Amino acid sequence: MNAEIDGLNIYYRDEGEGPLLVLLHGWGSNVDLFDTIFKFAKKKYHVVGMDMPGFGKSDEPKDAFEVSDFVDFVLHFIKKLYPDEKEIMFLGHSMGGRVIIKMIGTKDASELGFEIPRVILTDSAGIKPVPSGKQSSRTKRYKFYKNILTKTGIAKAFPGTIESLQKKFGSADYAAASPIMRKSLVKVVNEDLAPYMPKVSMPALLIWGDQDTATPLSDGQQMEKLMPNAGLAVIPGAGHYSFLDNVYMYNKILGSFLNIEM
Repeated sequence: MNAEIDGLNIYYRDEGEGPLLVLLHGWGSNVDLFDTIFKFAKKKYHVVGMDMPGFGKSDEPKDAFEVSDFVDFVLHFIKKLYPDEKEIMFLGHSMGGRVIIKMIGTKDASELGFEIPRVILTDSAGIKPVPSGKQSSRTKRYKFYKNILTKTGIAKAFPGTIESLQKKFGSADYAAASPIMRKSLVKVVNEDLAPYMPKVSMPALLIWGDQDTATPLSDGQQMEKLMPNAGLAVIPGAGHYSFLDNVYMYNKILGSFLNIEM
């Protein structure tokens, strides 16, 4: 299905009946990657998820988004399509977890218009990573070459050179993104959400793959300490997409938290 939110054409899925559970996907992903969660959770819940602006089948935003903009987008989506809901649960993967944490950390119930009884964060982002030695070296080289291109006037004469440099030294996500989404990525990943985590005071289930290299298990362990009512469940052998790497174990953990029978 499609809906117009803030002037953007947004693709979304709406399945099942019961309490509302909203799924928020990660960077570079889309809502259809949650297919196994839809099939499992809709046995007891009204499950909704959308392609965030700039991903999947949804329009790209007109300007670069930061985390707060994604929060506002999700709230506008809910208020337009589900205005009468008084309780909404959220499940976020990777960047989707960032959005949930920022939402809870900056909005009270009166601003939200609904209560959030519990949340599920899966291989969530939000802890600002400490650059490795290799990453620091790449950053230094990028700044060195950028400085040369700028001071010599090459960047001005050939505007595409800076973009080519960014693609060479940036991450795979950065290289694959459009110019607008590259700016969004920089804003999103550079925000440390740890200060907001103590405000995630409702029951929070953290599900992590112990082989996750994008948002390592140590991030989940830190979140568990910072969130008053959080519990961490670890799936051995699973990576950053734990809900795909071990569907049975993931659904078993999720089902226990949401009272869904296997």
